[in-house]
Amino acid sequence: MSKNRNKWADELRKLGLRYPGAHIKSPWPGHEDLAVNDKTFAYLSASGEPFSISCKLPQSHEVALGLPGAIPTAYGLGRSGWVSLTPAPKDDLPLEMFAAWIDESYRAQAPKKLIKELDAAGGSAAPAKKVAAKKAPAKEDAAKKARKTASTRRR
Repeated sequence: MSKNRNKWADELRKLGLRYPGAHIKSPWPGHEDLAVNDKTFAYLSASGEPFSISCKLPQSHEVALGLPGAIPTAYGLGRSGWVSLTPAPKDDLPLEMFAAWIDESYRAQAPKKLIKELDAAGGSAAPAKKVAAKKAPAKEDAAKKARKTASTRRR
């Protein structure tokens, strides 16, 4: 694990803010969390604090709970697939794994419309506006063709 883990939350926050509709939500001191439509998708320690993360992991929560220091998230969130982790200094965990957690959690919390926008951009957290705008006409054309074909068949 990187010697500079205190900056991991900052790096993951920057990544998370590139998702469509993502914003910072700070419901209490010591956290600068990520949310979409005011639904938190990642609880992250505040800048300068020791690294900790909690994410909703509907597909990978059992694997995540097998990691050193991982526990079901408190306040009953663990029952819904939320996992919390504060790695010990000796734990060797890759930053890329936490980036994948951010993605899985975003997809679990975001509205379908925003997930479609993300997927239209190639399924990454890269800004989706330009790519989605370019692809939109092609989708509209395909939808028009499908409607036209369906109306022709009915006749």
